[in-house]
Amino acid sequence: MNRRTPLRILKRLAVTLAFTVPLAAQTAAPDIEMLKKRAPKVYIDCDSCDIEHIKTEITFVNYVRDPKEAQVHVLITVQATGSGGREYTLSFSGQHDFQGTDDTIRYFSNKTDTYDEIRQGIVNTLKMGLMAYVARTPIGRRLDVTYAPPQKPVLGPDKWKFWVFNLSFDGYFSGQKSISEHSLDFSFSANKITPNLKLKLGVEADYEGDRYVYEEETTTSDRESYEFNGLLGWGLGEHWTIGAFLGISSSTYENVRLKIKPEPAIEYNLFPYSQSTRRQLCFQYRLGLESVRYREETIFNKMNENLVQESLSVSLNVKEKWGSVYASLSGSNYMHDFSKYQMNLWGGISLKLLKGLSVYMDGGGSRIHDQLNLIKGEATLEEILLRRRELATTYDYFVLIGMSYTFGSIYSNVVNPRFGSMGGGTISISMN
Repeated sequence: MNRRTPLRILKRLAVTLAFTVPLAAQTAAPDIEMLKKRAPKVYIDCDSCDIEHIKTEITFVNYVRDPKEAQVHVLITVQATGSGGREYTLSFSGQHDFQGTDDTIRYFSNKTDTYDEIRQGIVNTLKMGLMAYVARTPIGRRLDVTYAPPQKPVLGPDKWKFWVFNLSFDGYFSGQKSISEHSLDFSFSANKITPNLKLKLGVEADYEGDRYVYEEETTTSDRESYEFNGLLGWGLGEHWTIGAFLGISSSTYENVRLKIKPEPAIEYNLFPYSQSTRRQLCFQYRLGLESVRYREETIFNKMNENLVQESLSVSLNVKEKWGSVYASLSGSNYMHDFSKYQMNLWGGISLKLLKGLSVYMDGGGSRIHDQLNLIKGEATLEEILLRRRELATTYDYFVLIGMSYTFGSIYSNVVNPRFGSMGGGTISISMN
């Protein structure tokens, strides 16, 4: 029998794994513990996974908190699918004794799946991927593989033709004696995504209202915005995409009564789009035709104007076992006056340097010389403090730097839910 045949079966079939416990309980526990010591050491590299649930459901491996100690490094990356669900890419990399034994398996969730269904789907996919390593250790003898024959699906025509719709509304209210705040948000989206077509339409409406009372004087602040965004992208192979963006907006903060902006665009990805969960290096160019009407006269004595704007951006996103890097550099300018431009640079890096030592940095900044929408005249103190209107500036920035160092036992198999995750005795209820 071909040795690779069991692995092929495991990847293509629904698999249920369980320990087989001997009837003689007196000898079972020592035997299991002895085998467990020689089980593969696994590091789960995933920011959005329920790690405690994984440890509870998969008990035939040893979990370590340092990737350098692991024999199996599992990197889990996520990206959205056209139906509103998510694609989870599980990349298994063998280290030390399992050097060279690598694999990649994908799990797809649906938009309607509950949180429990998603995390169980990740667990089942993890089990299949780990079999290539567990089968090479003594503990593999204590596992049973059971095949559940799939029910024959009944497929019919897709009456929605790949369209997915989402409608949401929320309201927020808070207050005390001298301060009250409330906000209302509404959004609607309609998306159609196929392997070569990406069509996204969205409408948003936001309103914020604040009320302050100081020395029997009441001050109110209101802001509202409305926005429509459209995107059409057509794929030309694994590296090129052409399409267009369309934006229609209104904002009291930005002094815009109505702005309409269509933008033809083209994008080139140095890496194949099929590798987008691990690495991307995209170059995108847009040419925008902007027609805008202002609420109040601008500092350039304008109430309306028609503009042409071009923009170019370069974005990098890489996630590997050693950490992750993301960065974006973009620039735009108005064609009628090249001195009206904006440059933006932001990014971050997270590195696993030494055993237990990680460093990370996030930051960004903008050089701003294109605020054509600013209201003429000085802003009042209330408008500045309450952020009722956009203010003139030539730059903005932010920086975050940090490090973490962990030492002690390399193992992290134990799950203890007592007193909650922080030991504060809180109760959390989640409904899906």
